[in-house]
Amino acid sequence: MPRILFVCLGNICRSPSAQVVFEALLRIRNLDTDVVVDSAGTSDYHIGEPPCALMQDAARQRGYEMAHLRARQIEPGDFARFDYIFAMDRANLADLLWMAPLEHRSKVRLFLEHAPELGEDVPDPYYGEGGGPDQVLDIIEEGAMALLTHLLQTELCP
Repeated sequence: MPRILFVCLGNICRSPSAQVVFEALLRIRNLDTDVVVDSAGTSDYHIGEPPCALMQDAARQRGYEMAHLRARQIEPGDFARFDYIFAMDRANLADLLWMAPLEHRSKVRLFLEHAPELGEDVPDPYYGEGGGPDQVLDIIEEGAMALLTHLLQTELCP
């Protein structure tokens, strides 16, 4: 059973969005009990807070609910607990690689590695990057589909 962790800076925009989008894709394919999905942040800025309102509103308009999620910071045990740790951008990738024990660094990757046509980084809507929450969700939906396609080809039975 693959265990996947999505990580951004504060765990209030991109990584919780990736979590709910990916969970929805899994549910549609009746794979939601075959994969563990979570999200976290590299910083402690927003621990315990729900995802930001703008991201929640944009996600809700697409049928994703994330109000139940609460921000958390990545913990040392996460590196052993998860099989894949996907950073939403190169800055968080660098931070995760610095934090990860040597034996777990190979688990740390960029979220968009299976969708290189989208670029390397998912823009941070919290800081007004990338055209806002709707454009960020577009990228996350495409990236999540590419990741699921990869997992279906390598680890999951369709």
